Amino acid sequence: MMTLFIKSGGVLVITAVLGIFFFILFQIWPLFMPAQVSELKTVSLPNHSFSLLGVDEWGARPFLVEPDGRMLTVDYETGAVSEVPIDFGEPLQIVSAALNKREQMIIVGTADGRFAIVAPGYESEESDGRQVVTIHPSAEKVTPIGLPGVPILDIAYGDSGSSKLVVALQANGNNRQVSAAIFERKRSLMGQGKEEAVGVFDLTSLIPGRASKVLVPGTGDSVIVVTEDGKVSYLLLEDEEFKLIQTFAPFEDIPGAHIQAATFIFGDVSICFASDSGANRVFSLYYPKGGAERFFGKTHDFPSLGTMPSFLISTLRNKAFLLGGGSELSLRYSTTESIRWEGKMPYNVVNAAISGKYHRLVVLDSTNKLHFFKIDDPHADSSLKALFSKIWYEGAPEPKWEWQSTGGSDDFEPKFSLVPLIFGTFKGTFYAMLFALPIALLAALYTSQFLDPRFRSIVKPTMEIMASLPSVVLGFLGAIYIAPIIEKEIPSFILLAVGLPLVAAITGFFWSRLPIRYRKLIHPGWEWIVFVPLLLVSSWIFFQLGSVLEAIAFVVTDPATGQKTADFGAWWTATTGNSFDQRNSVVVGFMMGFAIIPIIFTIADDALSNIPAQLITASMACGASRWQTAVRVVLPTASPGIFSAIMIGLGRAVGETMIVVMATGNTPITEWNIFSGMRTLSANIAVELPEAPHHSTLYRTLFLGALVLFVFTFVFNTFAEILRHRLRERFKTI
Repeated sequence: MMTLFIKSGGVLVITAVLGIFFFILFQIWPLFMPAQVSELKTVSLPNHSFSLLGVDEWGARPFLVEPDGRMLTVDYETGAVSEVPIDFGEPLQIVSAALNKREQMIIVGTADGRFAIVAPGYESEESDGRQVVTIHPSAEKVTPIGLPGVPILDIAYGDSGSSKLVVALQANGNNRQVSAAIFERKRSLMGQGKEEAVGVFDLTSLIPGRASKVLVPGTGDSVIVVTEDGKVSYLLLEDEEFKLIQTFAPFEDIPGAHIQAATFIFGDVSICFASDSGANRVFSLYYPKGGAERFFGKTHDFPSLGTMPSFLISTLRNKAFLLGGGSELSLRYSTTESIRWEGKMPYNVVNAAISGKYHRLVVLDSTNKLHFFKIDDPHADSSLKALFSKIWYEGAPEPKWEWQSTGGSDDFEPKFSLVPLIFGTFKGTFYAMLFALPIALLAALYTSQFLDPRFRSIVKPTMEIMASLPSVVLGFLGAIYIAPIIEKEIPSFILLAVGLPLVAAITGFFWSRLPIRYRKLIHPGWEWIVFVPLLLVSSWIFFQLGSVLEAIAFVVTDPATGQKTADFGAWWTATTGNSFDQRNSVVVGFMMGFAIIPIIFTIADDALSNIPAQLITASMACGASRWQTAVRVVLPTASPGIFSAIMIGLGRAVGETMIVVMATGNTPITEWNIFSGMRTLSANIAVELPEAPHHSTLYRTLFLGALVLFVFTFVFNTFAEILRHRLRERFKTI
């Protein structure tokens, strides 16, 4: 019965471990799934021409702007098509239009050189027992801009909240004129007044080429002008004046390439370009290393579409965009350079729009049919590259590994690289083991082989009690008490780390050279009575000499005043260029080492104490000293147990959470700087999981971190068991 009971227990343990593994795998599998795009229905439209295609946030009410100033709306549920006039107060001929997705406003340019901003006016109404989204467009006053009576070829605007920037492109003979106007709404005692133009600019002279397209970010503080020769001009509004900051060619390495389409990616920090050959690249604003001003630089390069693009649209939910031309559609994600979905349609695509919730796609074909698609892509920002490779994030001067799951705005670019967390896990484990291993193993060797049994009966239970200390208590002590002391007394700890082993070695050397008549005065196993006071006195002396060492070796000169200051933290930063944080790897190594020393000590002591007494007495009978016996007989024989102790301590260090969270600053960085912090996989899960939305990308990525931790533990334990078995076979003596 006991045999059956034990076997059943073993099977249940294996089943539970496998169950955990498959549960985690089930949670993370969707992270690596491509987008699913499926067609829902098709609606035929009148045989008209359209200047703009847009769709509401829910994808239920797409609209199209016609040149005669009417808006065509489509009801997704019923397929009904209706025309709604836009009241401009006068008849207009619309020749260009653009959609400000963030504000959900339309700007139209007319054939006589004027513009107007139109609000679609979404309203939810009840009809036949169901809620129906309807559109009631309203237009602001028609305002002239640029050359009077000249058609506006392209138009764009940005609204910062306090002002609006409108930019229009017009034909001026064989040249092109780019005009900009800034509008502000004045406030008075009666409230907000009418919007008035506070600045009008002719930007043509600043643009080196014949303009073909204009873009304005949502901040309304700059203008992007695309020219026919494939170049882009970046103009910035500074001190109420536009300045040409940069001119660049996105496809300069492709002979004869022209820019066919361009649009801002959500957030308006990056611009996506597509050439007439289908080449696709993203340029982002960032500060070059050592630079004081932001410039556009190429950050992402996508595979070619293979045909001439006819449209390029971005989403309002994430960094995804849709590139289409001919019969090709390609849904791509800017941050990870991944193609989420591609499809070849049985018709030629003309235009498209993506709903604000990124769940529905509307495509207009060349026969004036509107096709509705469902988009299922909940983890667009996740891929193997995003999780484990360097990514060129917006605003960064180069690709890097970075973890930053949340930001201050909706257009934040999530950063889910696990590399800093894996690095932090190994870094914390390394410094903890570096501190704990020598102390724990040498203490176990001394206690089991040299210490008097009466003292051993006190030391071993005390160490076992230390192992029961909660890690949250150790983390609290490390963060509140130890970290400030270490920050101020680093030179003292350097002297302690170097001086104490040296004092111990010198003391042992002279002790062994003393005549036997003096050494026999202290009973074997009682030598600590001499050593401990000496080490305590030496520790006090070294600690007091820390300020002297700092004043001699760690002096930094203030470049502004020339004043010299003895400060190790400032010296470290000035000399190495690395940061010096109060909660750093030294604190983690000390506190986490303090947590795993009792574990390693206890198991190693048991392994060393269980060596048969016959081996020890036989070795000493052959003339070996106690030290020779301990090193050459006891240690090799006990090596399987010692190795098990090391691996168990390693597992505790890898999985430690609270000490790392409280004593390191929890910063996900990839540097071996001993005076900087870290973030480990286990600490990241503990911190992030309570705030992660259920089944979100962050939620599943945290489960992936758990799987990585699971795999590390499994690999380490398997390796340890194999090596332990070989050591046991090699050094078995009975």
